[in-house]
Amino acid sequence: MKKILFKIAFILLGVLFFSVLNVKDANSWGFWAHKRINRLAVFTLPPEMIGFYKQHIEHITDHAVDPDKRRYALEGEDKRHYIDVDHYGEYPFKEMPHIWEDAVAKYSEDTLQEYGILPWNLENQLKKLTYAFEQQDVRKILKYSSDIGHYIGDGHVPLHTTLNYNGQLTGQKGIHGFWESRCPELFAEDYDFFVGKAEYIKNPNKKIWKFVLESASHVKRVFALETELTERFPEDKKYTFDERGQSTMRTYSVEFSRAFEQELDGMIESRMRTAILNIGSFWMTAWVNAGQPNLKSLGEFELTEEQQQKQKELEKQFEEGKIKGRNHSN
Repeated sequence: MKKILFKIAFILLGVLFFSVLNVKDANSWGFWAHKRINRLAVFTLPPEMIGFYKQHIEHITDHAVDPDKRRYALEGEDKRHYIDVDHYGEYPFKEMPHIWEDAVAKYSEDTLQEYGILPWNLENQLKKLTYAFEQQDVRKILKYSSDIGHYIGDGHVPLHTTLNYNGQLTGQKGIHGFWESRCPELFAEDYDFFVGKAEYIKNPNKKIWKFVLESASHVKRVFALETELTERFPEDKKYTFDERGQSTMRTYSVEFSRAFEQELDGMIESRMRTAILNIGSFWMTAWVNAGQPNLKSLGEFELTEEQQQKQKELEKQFEEGKIKGRNHSN
């Protein structure tokens, strides 16, 4: 009887404390993972680039999460982080045009915007970074390097490629943050992040769709494994309570998370590794396409007062506001 009462109390506490979950800790890849991925991408770069990026590695690391913060400030920013590709059919989505103009002609721009524009946003970010290199604009090089790193990271997350992005359609609410935040934070210290050297990308559109569709190919397995484990773990063993800052949150237990990680058989590690290498390769591609400017001649930079004020306003909206558009964690 006591055991039954304990389980009931645990479930009721879970309902109570779930409402105070600090969703700012559960953004795409998690802030920790986005920062780690951007930072490690620096070490994939060729000698002509790595000195400049090492010089600014703290900036690129810290600002890896700016695109997620902008979801609290800008309408439409959320749509740049995902594509619900399963809206358009079944894997491998052969009917889905990969060229923007072709996709617009087939589905309309409104439809594409509604279900996310991640692949095409990445092409646009690459153009912006290339132009920044051409202009040898240090601030913009760092901004767009940080931004494209974030969006490439998102493209390697299976749950950024599906309508059921947080398990809300299958009674698995919370799985988004579980896959991309909880598991990496617990186990990434054991991952192998020696990923090799960046390479020039001849066809960025093809590369983007390759890793986006690879992510989509994992979606069914992610949901199936979580369902199987939930059947094996009682409620009070699946979840635990953690203190994060001033918030108490119900989260997946270490035991449940470890079982999930093991059943995935290296999926999360593999997606992180591929993201790191692709980020370095896109940085390198932008630099090559810009004519390989001499980065050693570029000096330090300081934000203007106006730029500093904009950054402060972004931080304020992130801390105090609500996400404009889709919240992957709710």
